[in-house]
Amino acid sequence: MAERVALVTAGAQGIGRAVVLALSAAGWNVTAIDIDAEALAELPDTILTVAGDVGDEAVVADAIARTVDRFGRLDAIVNNAGINANGPVESLDLDAVRTVLDVSLVSILATAKHGAAHLRAAGGGAIVNIASSRALMSEPDTEAYSAAKGGVVAVTHALAMSLGTREDRNTPPIRVSAISPGWIETGPWQKASKRRDPEHSDADREQHPAGRVGRPEDIAEAVLYLLDDRAGFITGQNLVIDGGMTKKMIYVE
Repeated sequence: MAERVALVTAGAQGIGRAVVLALSAAGWNVTAIDIDAEALAELPDTILTVAGDVGDEAVVADAIARTVDRFGRLDAIVNNAGINANGPVESLDLDAVRTVLDVSLVSILATAKHGAAHLRAAGGGAIVNIASSRALMSEPDTEAYSAAKGGVVAVTHALAMSLGTREDRNTPPIRVSAISPGWIETGPWQKASKRRDPEHSDADREQHPAGRVGRPEDIAEAVLYLLDDRAGFITGQNLVIDGGMTKKMIYVE
């Protein structure tokens, strides 16, 4: 994978940072888009950084153009951006909800719109969308986030069909997959001013049949696999990585 090129949204902190560094360590050239310029500045100099809001289509289009100009191609897109606007339904700020949808969901369509031709030119490539186990289960007052992440899962299989359909055999298909993380501890992967060591109780760990809370590295390793040719028969799928948490039955006495 030494000459491949990837674009990662929200790539400066948390899961996105882990993905960016894992790709770079595997020999990929990487562009990271993030709204936090301070966090971007802490990435290695080998990473092409673009400061901006992925909810703005012009930012996405510019980042893709700069990536191709710098590295000559585009092989993969990892859509990691996501925000929330949690609160009681009766008092929801619907403008904030629309912003959540723009950043978390519509941005995926923007990267596909502006990146598909470059992915095909590079031989097909792959897109990985970071959804959430909240697409499958919810807590109260999380409607905006759950709706956005549920939409990520749905748009993943829709894009897999649209971008995998070929008018002729000379048009390479683009694979599109999703990962739904569960509880991932991102404290050690924040920018320096926000970085913190995790503190987890026995109860936190016992919620997970795997025996621990997740780490960003768990997601980054899955991204590397889904982008690799070894995963060439995987498309349209949603991989839930949650330590088994969503499968555990809970009885309330």
